[in-house]
Amino acid sequence: MIKITETMLWVRDQDEALAFYTEKLGFEVRGDVTMPEMNNFRWLTVGPLGQPDFALMLQPITPRMDSETAEQLRTLMAKGSLGTLFLTTDDCYGDYEELTSRGVEFTEPPEKRPFGIDSAFRDPSGTHIRLTEHREPAG
Repeated sequence: MIKITETMLWVRDQDEALAFYTEKLGFEVRGDVTMPEMNNFRWLTVGPLGQPDFALMLQPITPRMDSETAEQLRTLMAKGSLGTLFLTTDDCYGDYEELTSRGVEFTEPPEKRPFGIDSAFRDPSGTHIRLTEHREPAG
């Protein structure tokens, strides 16, 4: 069976991203290894508590990338145009209050929708993140 275990997010700065995902969202560090043999490449992963089989790799723009591509990537990151991270919760309103108190700035407060209660915010690198409390399907 094939499973998804990790996915990669582009970040402007690994330390800034690490602080956001651990201190503000409450994720835990899964791996933080610097590899001297790979030009000091830092493999940094975090993941949600209680979900040990999944991690986010926080990937900076590398020096091996040409400057034009790196600039295009930075522009897309700033616009939040590199995809969306979807998070689920049992209490969207409660988590909204908790995350707001930790300094997370929401772009959309919780709102009732046909599928549940949904909200949105962005990480420091611009990644669009949705936090949703899914509603049980009727009948």
